[in-house]
Amino acid sequence: MKKALPFIFSITAIFSACESMKKKERINQPKAEKIPKVLEAHNDQRIDHYYWLNNRENPKVIDYLNRENEYREKIMKGTEGLQEEIFAEIKGRIKEDDQSVPYILDGFEYYTRFETGKEYPIYCRKQNRPDAPEEILFDVNQMAEGYDYYQMGGMTISPDNMKVAFAVDTVSRRIYNIYIKDLKTGEILPDVMHSTSGNVTWAADNKTLFYGVRDPQTLRSSKIFRHELGAEKDVLVYEEKDETFVCSVGKTRDKKHLLIHSSSTVSDEYRYLSAETPEGQFNIFQPRKRDLEYGLNGFNGKWYILTNANGAKNFKLMVCDEGKTEMSNWKDLIAHREDVFLEDFEIFENFIAIEEKYNGLTRIDIRKWTDFETTAYLKMDDPVYGLGIGNNPEYRSHTLRFGYSSLNQPSSVREFNTQTGETEILKETEVVGGFDKRMYVSERLWATAKDGTKIPISLVRHKNTPLDGSAPAVLYGYGSYGYSLDANFSIARISLLDRGFVYAIAHIRGGSEMGRHWYEDGKMFNKMNTFNDFIACGEHLVQKKYTQKDRMFAWGGSAGGLLVGAVANMRPELFRGIIAEVPFVDVVTTMLDETIPLTTGEYDEWGNPNEKKSYYYMKSYSPYDNITAQDYPAMLITTGLHDSQVQYWEPAKWIAKLREMRTNGEPLLMHCEMTTGHGGASGRFAALKEVAMKYAFILDLANTIN
Repeated sequence: MKKALPFIFSITAIFSACESMKKKERINQPKAEKIPKVLEAHNDQRIDHYYWLNNRENPKVIDYLNRENEYREKIMKGTEGLQEEIFAEIKGRIKEDDQSVPYILDGFEYYTRFETGKEYPIYCRKQNRPDAPEEILFDVNQMAEGYDYYQMGGMTISPDNMKVAFAVDTVSRRIYNIYIKDLKTGEILPDVMHSTSGNVTWAADNKTLFYGVRDPQTLRSSKIFRHELGAEKDVLVYEEKDETFVCSVGKTRDKKHLLIHSSSTVSDEYRYLSAETPEGQFNIFQPRKRDLEYGLNGFNGKWYILTNANGAKNFKLMVCDEGKTEMSNWKDLIAHREDVFLEDFEIFENFIAIEEKYNGLTRIDIRKWTDFETTAYLKMDDPVYGLGIGNNPEYRSHTLRFGYSSLNQPSSVREFNTQTGETEILKETEVVGGFDKRMYVSERLWATAKDGTKIPISLVRHKNTPLDGSAPAVLYGYGSYGYSLDANFSIARISLLDRGFVYAIAHIRGGSEMGRHWYEDGKMFNKMNTFNDFIACGEHLVQKKYTQKDRMFAWGGSAGGLLVGAVANMRPELFRGIIAEVPFVDVVTTMLDETIPLTTGEYDEWGNPNEKKSYYYMKSYSPYDNITAQDYPAMLITTGLHDSQVQYWEPAKWIAKLREMRTNGEPLLMHCEMTTGHGGASGRFAALKEVAMKYAFILDLANTIN
């Protein structure tokens, strides 16, 4: 691998060693045929000239996507060397021969290994004794041979440790077949469960499984079946008929009960059944009510409920006895707090771990059952960081395993001992070639939004990066579904930081960083706050001279692609370029089509455009519907032909319309992965090639050194 060049201070004086994409002539650009399609709702007509791209079986569509890929390769032709160098850098930092920290479950240690040069994991176990030999459960490298895409999930061990159920997706549509392996003989049993969500749970008898099935068109997980080993026909035990809900199956912490969970954006409902009687009838825990959300777990004769009941916007933890499950019997265990968002909990025999958000950061509180009112918050190392409760399958343990990282500190698995009060780092991700966190500065900033709200920003930079406005910067955002962006470490990101980039995360409304209200203030009819917040964060970086407008890049994926797409229409001059990964940009058309995967379940996130008010509000920000004749930043747009969450035709239509309408000639490129879906390539190194391509795109535009 070529050594990184010394850090150069005067970035504005540096010229890219590769041929600039911008200087290339705009010749032979892909031009999608215009076939007008009238879309009408609420006496409003929209003419969509590229609606015809909504058909992956049409050879003309495939031809257009291939031409887009060929065009991107042609325009980026001068960057191949840079892409190869970045790929080699990132791969070179990864310890290829690696192993996860083992966890103990029912007398076995389970762990995952990676071997040098191999793309996929090897899942292993051995009995929990010093001299125990290794047992390879699955070598996914062998299993994936012959497939362009291979994803294994849903690995679930039977209670007697003798069988394992596992799920496989070879198309990247997140539709799995579930198989069963006999761990004594190594045989794959003839039992196969088709078209599942990958969600599977064993009953206590070691021969009965429950699993979820997806609708073949909408991909909604809507049915739960019971399968008995050797049986020719499975039994439907539950069907979720409300199209705004999805369902899944699981088991309580103490493994005594099976749970069926039906959920929508604003409502939950659980059903429970003793794991000892899998052929019995599931009972409703608490009937669904609109705006009543609750999560459920059972332990030692008690039910523990994480809920927003009775106006607890930031959620609280409640408890009830096994036989009295309706909400009238729930009692507060941890009361609602206006300034703390209670996100998750894990129950142990002698303590409970509580994961919560406070002032934009995650914290973990340990409370012993014998002294429940005394809090013990775990101490963190950095001003901004990522933190979460880890894998803790043994509830009798006196330790809590959790994950930690920060923007300048590699990910680590840590363990807190409740008896000694000490925290041990069990494993920190090794950055091959050496990594010195002291060379990088992690900061927390606050931008002021259009309405005066303070928006947190997490930021990292090389300590020698100048703060005079000359540095290039990436501003990353998401801002939907209440999903919070933590300030986690990235091995790949070092390639940007060492080339003088500032990297910033905008914790905009629509996430939950500042509490549940943060989410509600960025969804439905408050969605414009999300875009305005992101713009405010970009302006703040410019104002504080972390970067300048012609050196700043917006980056977002999926709903974050909607974010950067909307911002491109609203403030195109604020950004030099945009990376939009699998972007959700044709909001109105998608949400009007109930046959498209995930649509009906998201009405409470975006609105239902069958209602006039929602239709016009969504239309006011939908990136595809708001393209105008103006200059746009350079863009690299990615998608996958088999994407199950954002259909490929949204970015394909978007780039076609942008080419038609825009008034400038900045690079406008699309990469459509023809064999994968929403998550991209399945191998651990294959995905790095796409990262290197994206980095090369912005590095070329920023005119920095390669």
